[in-house]
Parts: sequence; structure tokens; C-alpha cells
Amino acid sequence: MNLFNSALGKNITFVHPAYFIISGFSGILNIKYYFVFLCFVYIVSVLGNTVVMTVIYFDHNLRTPKYIAIFHLAFVDLFGSSALMPKLLDIFLFNHHNIPYNDCLTFLFFCYTCLAMQVLNLVALSYDRLIAIIFPLHYQVKVTHRFMLSLIAFFWTFVITVAFIAVGLLTRLSFCESVVINSYFCDHGQIYRLACNDNTPNYVISWLLIALILWLPLAFIVLSYVCIGYALCKVATAQERHKAFKTCTAHLSLVAIYFIPILTTFTMSSKIHPNARIINLSLTSVFPPMLNPIIYVLQTQEIKWELLKYLNIKFNLNSYICCEFVYVKEHSPDTENRGDAAE
Repeated sequence: MNLFNSALGKNITFVHPAYFIISGFSGILNIKYYFVFLCFVYIVSVLGNTVVMTVIYFDHNLRTPKYIAIFHLAFVDLFGSSALMPKLLDIFLFNHHNIPYNDCLTFLFFCYTCLAMQVLNLVALSYDRLIAIIFPLHYQVKVTHRFMLSLIAFFWTFVITVAFIAVGLLTRLSFCESVVINSYFCDHGQIYRLACNDNTPNYVISWLLIALILWLPLAFIVLSYVCIGYALCKVATAQERHKAFKTCTAHLSLVAIYFIPILTTFTMSSKIHPNARIINLSLTSVFPPMLNPIIYVLQTQEIKWELLKYLNIKFNLNSYICCEFVYVKEHSPDTENRGDAAE
């Protein structure tokens, strides 16, 4: 981050505080019960995404571009939850509201990177569905393993670059008065508004991030489903339309879960209480990683069947071991001797 400061001249000094204070959820009664709930959400997220990743990794039939994107979504959800939730619980459940300056910027970098990758992964899945339905005969050529991996690598490069620039621009800000961040994590917008010097570049990069990582992906997803809907209208039978649309239900559910709360919060931000806004945004951050694996397990036949097959094999194996144990115990010499003695 020193590259940003050295480019501005050696004689310029910035006032960096020793720490920031995360003050979100202040003044809310019985808020600790909410954090216990968040802890439960985090545990479910870790278990669910681990199960999805394990099923896809060990089943060779699921090594398709679509399931590469689903595997990557589960990985990003797991990584993002682990970047946000433990620190969030440490801050509010154990009252460690003071966070060192460098730790805060690192926390911001990883949270923004993971949240952005969740959105862009939905873009990759919408592109997969778009080609599969509109150009089914060309799907194997247009959407290959190499293409999907290259697309994911490009998204990671893009997100890391813009997150690095956003965090780097924060290091050129001076904080002369308040260091209290009114959010549940080190929020970029809340931090640059505390600065006492010119924060125009941070304001510009903030709106650029919103456009590139929220509105542009949402516009692409909506446009892709408009094209999908138009293509399905030309399908001959209602059964074929239903079958084609059913492959999109899981992805549409993820899009709705992620975007509707964010759009509602931004649209009604001036009408809702700041605490309600913080709770809504925190739920938006932690709920999708928990619900994504549940939705894909319930609505994706391949993953559901593989999971049921695994559970059935394990159940049968446990039953076999139990029966063998009972058989051996009943026919062991000690058991027979005790039976003879009883007679």
C-alpha cells in the first residue's frame, strides 16, 4: 500500500489512527442472541459448502463446466464466511470493538473480495445457463472446462485488483477526529467518510465498485434471463419449457437471495433505521453462503442423487458392521460358555 503514498510525494504525511472502533448493532436489546444465531448460520454454511465441494470433487460425473462454477461458488462462500464471521463474532459477541488500523484494512480487503466473487460467480452460472438453453448444440464447444476456469481466473484477477486499489486509496486518508465505524465490519464507505482530507478518489472508486460489482452483473443476469425466457417461449411443448426452466431454478433462487435484500436496503436506506440497515446488510452477507448449498442440494438432481447414494452406502455399511458385531458377539466362545453354564 506504500506505493500509493510514495507516488504522492515524500513530504506528504497522513494521520493514521492506531485502531478503528466497530460500533455496529449498538443500542439493540438482546443483540447477543442474534450473534448466537449468526454462529449457527456460520456452522451450517461451513458444513453445507464442504459437503457440496466434497460431492463434486469425488464424483467424476460432475466434472463439467457447470459444476466447476458450483464448486467454486461453494469455495467462495466457505472462504467468505470464514473471512467475515469469526471476526464479526469476536468483535460483537466478546466486545472486542477496537481493531488495529492494518488489520481493519486487511479485513476489508478479504470481505470485499469474497462478496464480489460471489456476485461474479452468479454471472458465470447465468452465462452457463444462457448458452445451454439458447445454443444447446454449441454448448460443448462454447462452455468448456478451459473456458470456465479461465473465466473464474479472470474474475479473481479483476476483483483482487479493484479491491487492492480501493484499500490502497484508503491509506492516503488522514483521520483527525472520529475513528468510529458505524457498521458491522470495516466498511469502505464508512471509513472514507471519516477522513478529514480530500476523499474524492475514494468516493469515485466506491461508486465505480458498485457499478462494476453490483449493477453491471445484475444487468447481465437479468438480460440473460430475458433471452432465456424469449427462447423458451419458442419451445414447442409446455413440458419442454418446464424441463428447460427447471435447470435455472437453483440459480434464480441464489440471485433473488443475494440481490433482493441489497436492492431493498439501498432503495429504502433513507426510510429505515441505521440499526435495521446494518442488520439487513449483515444478513445479506451471511445468509447466501448458508442457503446456496441447501438450494443446490435440493434443486439439483445430480448432487442430490450423489449425496443420497453416499448416505445410503454409508448407512448400509454401518448396518453391515453392526450386524457383524452382533453375530460375532453371539457366537463368541465366551458367550457360548456362559450359555452352557446357565444351562
